[in-house]
Amino acid sequence: MATVLNEDDNPPCQLYLITPPSIRLDAFSDAFKAALDGGPIACLQLRLKGVSDADMLAAADALMPLCADADIAFIMNDRADLAKTCGADAVHLGQSDGLVKEARDLLGFDTAIGVTCHGSKHLAMVAGEQGADYVAFGAFFPSKTKDPPTIAEAEVLSWRANLAELPSVAIGGITAQNCSPIVQAGADFLAVSHAVWAHADGPAAAVGAFHRAIESALRSE
Repeated sequence: MATVLNEDDNPPCQLYLITPPSIRLDAFSDAFKAALDGGPIACLQLRLKGVSDADMLAAADALMPLCADADIAFIMNDRADLAKTCGADAVHLGQSDGLVKEARDLLGFDTAIGVTCHGSKHLAMVAGEQGADYVAFGAFFPSKTKDPPTIAEAEVLSWRANLAELPSVAIGGITAQNCSPIVQAGADFLAVSHAVWAHADGPAAAVGAFHRAIESALRSE
């Protein structure tokens, strides 16, 4: 994951998919395979709510081979211990999910660590000082997946981009229709969930629409 996030020849803005909070594993595996037909995807974060550790690991076991076959990084949400158990490429930590140092001590340097920073430059600086591999800002728009505790401004992405340090992930209510200012502000990744899995024409169409929107936004800069 660290390599994926830092390669110089990667596109300037990539897709970072997040699972719905509840899935039927067979059906979601098919949906994920369909999404892959829509265009390149950088990573998939497993973010399930209200399920047992056993169910989380079962989902990881089913989805990780699909990610590996497509050269996509697999990210475990919140839980560094489960990331260690399943061999995830990365873990994504919220502000209440433990310290970067604790996760690093557990996971070593072959597993990337991302940190939610809401709309805060201070939290992003702290995450970088602690050794995070990427920072996530949001929510930029109202979200259908979760109630965001904060609303972030696109300016924080430009600030981070000008530092040329950690890659940034933009999250929260992002769609192909509203992503242009986020892309132009310098987001390295668009984290999306509902806009892909609930798309009326299916996940492949959604991924394709995002790629067209990203390309259009970059041409318009």
